[in-house]
Amino acid sequence: MPKHGKKYRKAVENIGTALDLQVEDAVSKALSLAYAKFDETVDVALRLGVDPKYSDQMVRGAVALPHGLGKTVRVAVFCKGDKEAEAKAAGADFVGGEDLVAKVKEGFLDFDSAIATPDVMALVGQIGRVLGPRGLMPNAKTGTVTFDVASAVKEVKAGRVEFKVDKAGVLHAPLGKVSFGPEKILDNLKVLLAEINRIRPSGAKGSYMVSMAVSTTMGPGFRVDPVLIRKFVEG
Repeated sequence: MPKHGKKYRKAVENIGTALDLQVEDAVSKALSLAYAKFDETVDVALRLGVDPKYSDQMVRGAVALPHGLGKTVRVAVFCKGDKEAEAKAAGADFVGGEDLVAKVKEGFLDFDSAIATPDVMALVGQIGRVLGPRGLMPNAKTGTVTFDVASAVKEVKAGRVEFKVDKAGVLHAPLGKVSFGPEKILDNLKVLLAEINRIRPSGAKGSYMVSMAVSTTMGPGFRVDPVLIRKFVEG
């Protein structure tokens, strides 16, 4: 078990025994107990009733959050021809084809998201072993393999979040910064959950959104009453 600092232990003492809360209460408590000197990120952990080892139960996607994520996102676009100018005009930080791939092979990874046009994916595949483990590999399911690079760049810059369940069926995603306040975090959370619910895989049987917890970078997590998750999404 990891050892926590005095501030974390004090925060836990202030909340007493963890209870399953309403979504709004979980978010409010998480934000109120954020104690770091920096603007912590608010995160959600959602356990889904799926087994990702089966292809018809994989949950993966992306969604643009209404209030963004509160951080500057550096975007690399792998493309060629006229698409290079289009990507630059949309605000991409790094643009190129073979030259950008070669740069990544040499160790360049100063970007947070990568987009590629379908016609250069064979090139990008050469650096898949570098991009994949870092969550940077472009993927059509998340909208990062597209000829509409302008829209993709703008969405990523505005605060699009990508999500994917892990081997245990748990999905982690950022919701913004503590400084956003409860209202904006709740807006972002509702949009994220609605998208996850929309793409429910055909193989998912029974309860889908099994459990959920909200936390900040340094703070404790607050569990949400499972019954109230769906009500929050549909409310």
